[in-house]
Amino acid sequence: MREEIFDPQRCFAKAKFVRRRIPRASRGGILALVVLSQALLGVDCSGIKQRMYEPADRDRWQQPERVIASLAIEPGQRVADLGAGGGYFTFHLAKAVGLEGRVYAIDVDPDMTALLERSVAEGNHSNVEVLLVDPTEPELPDVGFDLIFTCNTYHHIDERTAYFERVKSTLNRGGRVAIIDHKPEGWFQKIFPHSSQRESIRSEMDAAGYRLDRDYDYLSKQSFLVFSPEPD
Repeated sequence: MREEIFDPQRCFAKAKFVRRRIPRASRGGILALVVLSQALLGVDCSGIKQRMYEPADRDRWQQPERVIASLAIEPGQRVADLGAGGGYFTFHLAKAVGLEGRVYAIDVDPDMTALLERSVAEGNHSNVEVLLVDPTEPELPDVGFDLIFTCNTYHHIDERTAYFERVKSTLNRGGRVAIIDHKPEGWFQKIFPHSSQRESIRSEMDAAGYRLDRDYDYLSKQSFLVFSPEPD
């Protein structure tokens, strides 16, 4: 088997809509972190990204069990995990829908979908399907979703109003969209601005034809909003 050569430029060249939103001045710092992490930890691109997306203390501030409980997912439902990354929420969602339901773990990054596919196979998660989508048009399969869930991905999506207007057609009657995204607060968000204003999310989703159902305030680092399509 040929040994893969570590390439830090390729490691974070995952998606056009991500690169456009990383300020040029910040890219050098990101690459330096990537190279240092690889040297110290001896891991490949997917391992580095997973550590960045899932820091050791994430469970404490992310409160995944409480988030899942708030979503009131029912067994047998179909859920899209949009921007699934390494699967932090994917397997919580899979447990909630049960064996009769299905979670579609969707991402634009082939490193992360490969990592997810390994995790799905190793854990025998028969109710999880991993999908690699085109970053320029990250469309959803038309399978009839009860929930479209996205965590820390909303700010990466171009033309968000038009995008979420299009994906309404993939929702079942009573279907919802849950958006969790970083608040624009703290020193890290000033250096690496990966966040959304709560009011911007609300106004963009309103323009896309959704009404706000729930606005949870218990996540210290993130906004957490749930929307339903406005009736025709």
